[in-house]
Amino acid sequence: MKYLITGGGTGGHIYPALAIADKIKKEDENAEIIYVGTKNGLESKLATKAGYDYKSVRVKSLPRKINKDFFVSIKELILGINDSRKIIKDFKPDVVIGTGGYVCGPVVLMGALKGHKAVIHEQNSYPGITNKILSRFVDKILITFDEARKYFPKKEKITLTGNPVRESILSVDKELAYKKLGINPKMKTILVFGGSGGQKSINDTVIDLIPNIEDKYQLIFVTGERLFEDVNKQIQDKNIEINDNVKVLAYLYDMPEALNICDLIITSAGAITLSEISILGIPSILVPKSYSAENHQEYNAKSFKEVGAAEVILENELNSDLLKDVVLNLLEDQEKLTEMRENSLKLGVKNATQNIFDEINKLTL
Repeated sequence: MKYLITGGGTGGHIYPALAIADKIKKEDENAEIIYVGTKNGLESKLATKAGYDYKSVRVKSLPRKINKDFFVSIKELILGINDSRKIIKDFKPDVVIGTGGYVCGPVVLMGALKGHKAVIHEQNSYPGITNKILSRFVDKILITFDEARKYFPKKEKITLTGNPVRESILSVDKELAYKKLGINPKMKTILVFGGSGGQKSINDTVIDLIPNIEDKYQLIFVTGERLFEDVNKQIQDKNIEINDNVKVLAYLYDMPEALNICDLIITSAGAITLSEISILGIPSILVPKSYSAENHQEYNAKSFKEVGAAEVILENELNSDLLKDVVLNLLEDQEKLTEMRENSLKLGVKNATQNIFDEINKLTL
């Protein structure tokens, strides 16, 4: 079988695409897979590093306003459609799979128009523009959040599958994780990270939280590499003492271990992060990034809040005093934490990758 997979722009689109590709390769040893993305996008690095044959198309995101960039993007889109047509004609895929990002537009559209089976996977509770458009042409629409269902007109195409997560998340030895991270299993632990690049709004308020932790709780504070120096400077300028129960890190390679042993997480509301914390049932305080495309992080966060799995603080409302109160109140209320953990687990889908593969496989039978 031949599979053409596309998804790009951010890790939120690329990692699910690679997880699907890995699953196909595992289940079908004779599978031929190519990954299609932009020439210089993050997907080009990640897909080739993962060992997949990579093809590029010319395409740019469309500006919201009609200006010079808009017409440049239209020209690139036309070129991208032509690139996609050539790739599809040469490869002749049995199925085309898109996981979002503007690069999916011309690729999945041409696949569908040329009569190939086509699938899109939507990671967020509020779908992106590209997937909304493509939903009218594809054979299947796979969603992560049930809330996304209402934004797609052709309900008969929709299947709730969940979002693929790293297998390493589910195979952590907690006892070893405590030792590896130097964490006391008898003390509650807070994990903070604002996505892969960090989030300044979270960092600035967590800095002021440190003195209130004292020796009662533990904190793993992952700032993001680009913001690490700024955080350290603020800590020094405010004369904040960092004790052994507080770890301030630029990046954490042992994130699966940290996720498995934390009692509360403060983070943004990206789809991958939410899939991982729900599969583990971690109570959370979510601060959705206000600049996310179509404000999808706020929609994601509200999905968790509505079922009692998380507390949500919008960036324009976030301040040190509010965060301190929410954090300390939750940590001192074990009954509330237990309830949030149970509600979070209800949202998690452990077999998401298998579900997605099964739906794709139905189209190719």
